[in-house]
Amino acid sequence: MRTRRAKINELYTGGYYLPLSDNAVRQIHETSMSVFEEVGVKIAYRSVLNLWRKAGAEIDDASNTARISRHAIEKILSTAPSEIKLCGRTPENDIVLSGTNTYLGSGGTALNIIDPITRKRRETTIGDVATSAKIIDACKNIDFYVIACYPTELNKEVVDINRFYAAIQNTSKHVMGGVYTKDGIRKVARMAEILAGSKDAFRQRPFISMITSIMSPLVFDDHYTQLMETACEMGFPLATSTAPMAGTTAPMTMAGTLVQMNVEALSGVITTQLMDPGHATLYSVVPTMTDLRTGTFCFGSVEMGMMNAAASQLARFYKLPIYNTAGPSESKVPDVQSAYEASVSIMLTALAGSNYIHEAAGILESGLTISLENYVVNNEIIGMVKRVLKGIEVDEERLALECIKRVRPGGTYISDDLTMKFMRSEAFYPALADRMSRQSWEANGAQTTIARAHQVALHLLQHHTVIPIDSALDKKIRTEFPEISNDNKTI
Repeated sequence: MRTRRAKINELYTGGYYLPLSDNAVRQIHETSMSVFEEVGVKIAYRSVLNLWRKAGAEIDDASNTARISRHAIEKILSTAPSEIKLCGRTPENDIVLSGTNTYLGSGGTALNIIDPITRKRRETTIGDVATSAKIIDACKNIDFYVIACYPTELNKEVVDINRFYAAIQNTSKHVMGGVYTKDGIRKVARMAEILAGSKDAFRQRPFISMITSIMSPLVFDDHYTQLMETACEMGFPLATSTAPMAGTTAPMTMAGTLVQMNVEALSGVITTQLMDPGHATLYSVVPTMTDLRTGTFCFGSVEMGMMNAAASQLARFYKLPIYNTAGPSESKVPDVQSAYEASVSIMLTALAGSNYIHEAAGILESGLTISLENYVVNNEIIGMVKRVLKGIEVDEERLALECIKRVRPGGTYISDDLTMKFMRSEAFYPALADRMSRQSWEANGAQTTIARAHQVALHLLQHHTVIPIDSALDKKIRTEFPEISNDNKTI
């Protein structure tokens, strides 16, 4: 695989797959409003509970539950932006989230990696954050980097600054990540300010965004809500992610899960708008299905893909950009299962017109493990999906009447001018898939796709060049934050 600088801001749009009818979207909306008015959400953090109270919510102080009217919800949501720009360190990596614009990237906070050298599963380190970021930077079909893993060797107090700096050093694409401490968020904000040149410069071009969590069913945890508040104060665009699991933390029916998910997702946007009207917040969801035979949640299920596609319709109903999920697998290693599960959910969510599809590369074992080979395989899957999103262009030249007249019956098109003109733009040429004859394939070692993906991953790590951080800025950051590990290098 030859590495070349990606053109991220080439536009791909979905909106072709609509699992919900217009009436079904309206029914889910109306039921969601009933949940807001009759059930409410539990808010453990008193400061935010009081914000909801001031906005007109009815508060049960004994249970910390807030119920709010649809009229109040509509008023609050009116301040939320319908378009959000997430920037790369370089402008060619900027992405604009609105309508049915579709971008796909990594995800994670995995605790394990299939080691690219030993091929054995082990715990992840800060070096793996750097390594996965570099692979994503090299994969031209992958649009952004959600920090893929947790550095298990570091103390929680220093994880945030280490994860984000290791990521920023190794990709110029947009970086998003979960956060763990309020002090860590403030340190990442200071690091971003140094890199951007000023606080205002960073807010104008936010190349970092953050993820906080809402717990299903219908709970704002005290810790994560404080993190949400701090991230808002520091000006980071936010995904306030919720992950209802049908059958365990959400109703067994997909429609019921979508109702609860919608209430939770809107609650995240409501909360950030009460904290900071106009704050860049994504309608943020990760709906999944539970396999009740084993009690495990299923990241790779077809229902997960369907619900994430449906979530795109709901987000557009509210004119909110969406962060959702596709691509993970329950498989423990890169194999046929990991490929077919990823392909189905990525295709469904992309065709639905999801804006920011994370987890679309590298994820195995229900999110517990990442694999560099899987990044390479999923990069190719995403490339094929983007070709689908590009569609079939029909115009006078492409209808090829003059070409057909030139070639005539019994001729060949291989050397015709039309072939020369459109051979690169009309076809997707896979970099990984084998298209050789059997004889050539056998002569070249009869390698499997995963074996080729392993070789490609190692080649990218050795040969891909990331746009570096200015050495003076790197020195300034390391001086100000001596807790940044010296082990944050790629493999």
